[in-house]
Amino acid sequence: MEPLLAHLTLLDVIAVGWFMVCWIGYSVVADFTPVHRFSASYAMGRYRREWMCRMVERDIRIVDAQIHGNLLHGIGFFATTTILAVGGLLALLGATERAVEVLAELPFVQPASRVTWEIKILLLVLIFIYAFFKFAWAFRLANWYAIMIGAAPLARNGVCEDDQYVERATRINQLSAAHFNRGIRAYFFALATLSWFIDARVYIVASGLVLLVLINREFRTRVVTSI
Repeated sequence: MEPLLAHLTLLDVIAVGWFMVCWIGYSVVADFTPVHRFSASYAMGRYRREWMCRMVERDIRIVDAQIHGNLLHGIGFFATTTILAVGGLLALLGATERAVEVLAELPFVQPASRVTWEIKILLLVLIFIYAFFKFAWAFRLANWYAIMIGAAPLARNGVCEDDQYVERATRINQLSAAHFNRGIRAYFFALATLSWFIDARVYIVASGLVLLVLINREFRTRVVTSI
């Protein structure tokens, strides 16, 4: 680790540390504390259960299959895009010399050595790999939920009340959504990491701005009060 850290300034280390605090801190608070109950994701989770209840109360479920197909399409799109992003970033590692020369010509960009450039690229690669695993797991959970839609029995007496099958299916659906949200969150912070190529101070500001955007869209958005 020492040879790598030797190529980073103290400001770079602080910027990366602040970035990790923003990302991990937000994820812990938003996903694993009582604050989660005030989020848009939690509010939509109730509708996911309501969807499952309404589904087991009707015999024909073509609409449910179509809705779920649209959700699968979105998850698959982001999983594929993430693979392309990783491939593009790895290709950039092969053009490090040229990329460093181009950036050095820009007046507002902090000069960077070859090793520093590669560290920044590798950090982005790790972020997108993390996002891919989240999207891939969300896609698999969504496939399991599709099977549960097909296997769902009709509700007793045509009414969904404390049905164990509904609870299990809802839990799978909610887990898929949670992993998908974490993958999207990784995209937000990857965009913040792009600012590191300009300057570590810009990286610090960008990480903070992304944190504020996520808080606003998850907890302060009008969607939460509307639903």
